[in-house]
Amino acid sequence: MRRLFTDEDFDVATRNVLGGVFAGAADVGEVLTTVDRISDGRARSWVDEWSATADRLLAEDGSSASTAARALRAANYLAAATGAADRTDAAGLFGEVWERHRRAWDAFVDATDLPVERLEIPYEGTTLPGYLFRSDRADEPRRTLVYNNGSDGSVVGAWVRGISGALARGWNAMTFDGPGQNAALVRQGLHFRPDWEHVVTPVVDALVARPDVDPRRVALVGVSQGGYWVPRAVAFEHRVAAAVADPGVVDVATAMLAHLPKHLVRLLDSGDREVFDKEMAWGLRLAPRVQAVLTWRMRPYGTTSPFDFFTAGRGYTLTDDVVGQITCPVLVTDPEDEQFWPGQPRRLHDMLPGDKALVRFTADEGASGHCEPLAVGLRGERILDWLERQVG
Repeated sequence: MRRLFTDEDFDVATRNVLGGVFAGAADVGEVLTTVDRISDGRARSWVDEWSATADRLLAEDGSSASTAARALRAANYLAAATGAADRTDAAGLFGEVWERHRRAWDAFVDATDLPVERLEIPYEGTTLPGYLFRSDRADEPRRTLVYNNGSDGSVVGAWVRGISGALARGWNAMTFDGPGQNAALVRQGLHFRPDWEHVVTPVVDALVARPDVDPRRVALVGVSQGGYWVPRAVAFEHRVAAAVADPGVVDVATAMLAHLPKHLVRLLDSGDREVFDKEMAWGLRLAPRVQAVLTWRMRPYGTTSPFDFFTAGRGYTLTDDVVGQITCPVLVTDPEDEQFWPGQPRRLHDMLPGDKALVRFTADEGASGHCEPLAVGLRGERILDWLERQVG
């Protein structure tokens, strides 16, 4: 497809925003006019123009239905704005824009006529925030989709790629902020962990205790880095009836290490933290954009040390002995032109011991790329059709 920006990050992010149109989280005209105002490659322009579009929507009066619709779109645009905040010179801008995105999302939650409940999920002496949506107000137990975000996905992304489609088919649908994600990171200071079963099990505990959740029909969908976390979790949490890894991820660190020069990989292998970080600091002085991306990627790991970041990433690996403990059916997506973990969806599929499926998404379908950003409808149809065959 033709690019909207020469800046790779801007182009990918715009595709993700446009994907929200299918789920009511974007409007084509709003997106294209915003794109037209953005100076290609200028981070401050990106942040300011998405923010301006969101501000205009949030300032407009209307019915509760219109207020909800506009707040949802504004939250999506502000979520996009956060992606370039670290590329500006403004200290604290990421947190500021993230908070505005979350307030817009909560305005949607408050204004929508959908039954939705904010959750506080008990977790290791604190709680994790979550949102549970129901397709109607009936209290009978029903199948429930749990959406597990990736390393930087927003709550609006959970709506676009999971919640909205599940609700249309009569499911319950929920999402949560795990350690290192969204409010758990920004407001609570919790950071990523590789043993994600310790996150998913409290989520399942909270759900199966509810009268409106059928404990035998809980499905778990993980996107982006969630394609590692979900298989890891269901290897130990066996109450999940079916799981989806979109895409399948076996070794998270490959996406981190792919851009490191070989001499830095050797330094990393040697374990010399001081020398590695000093070498990185010298190189990053000449590459401020790379420094910004690294700052963004390191934040959820709770470190400012590149050595600690890359070392931690190597701990996010699925081994045969872990995958061999998975007992539920697993669907693995394999998009053409997967830019972070190419080849790993097939690798994960082949490692899985039991009932499994691999679904390919292609460029000819308009469905290529990481998490199929421009094929929200097709992606949802295939994933939900498969889940319904598994959970009934």
